[in-house]
Amino acid sequence: MSRSVPSCPLRSGPIREPWQAYALPVGTPRQKHLVLILAREFVSNLATPTLIADDRGCLIYYNEAAEAVFGRTFAEVGEMPLEEWTARFEPRTLASEPLPLKRRPAGIALHERRAAHERFWITSVDGVEREVAVTAFPLFAHTDEFVGIVTIFWRE
Repeated sequence: MSRSVPSCPLRSGPIREPWQAYALPVGTPRQKHLVLILAREFVSNLATPTLIADDRGCLIYYNEAAEAVFGRTFAEVGEMPLEEWTARFEPRTLASEPLPLKRRPAGIALHERRAAHERFWITSVDGVEREVAVTAFPLFAHTDEFVGIVTIFWRE
């Protein structure tokens, strides 16, 4: 069952200072759910590249291990819609066909609220095509309270 997801608030300009990565535009304050705060703490201590998105599909954090893969720190990137952010890597099936968000593990976890795993191709920041394996799962604060997703990935 696919669910609609409200959009992520967009920044109002480039990030010039690291603290701006955590700032939302005026008029869109939203406190993070405790589960997302705890997930961020957990992920920040992992050596496996991992990212977190909220229930709207907004990228809210990725760890230092992921920075090495993405070529930019999270402070430089900041919060943004997951689809916009992942499109930069041109995800493709193993047959080299475009892979839309709804068919990627992160999209399945976000829209269908179930775990998913897939292998596919990306073009990394250094321009090299790489095969990656990605697992994503939904985060629930309670049985019926969906708060976001965790996506773990690694090179194959």
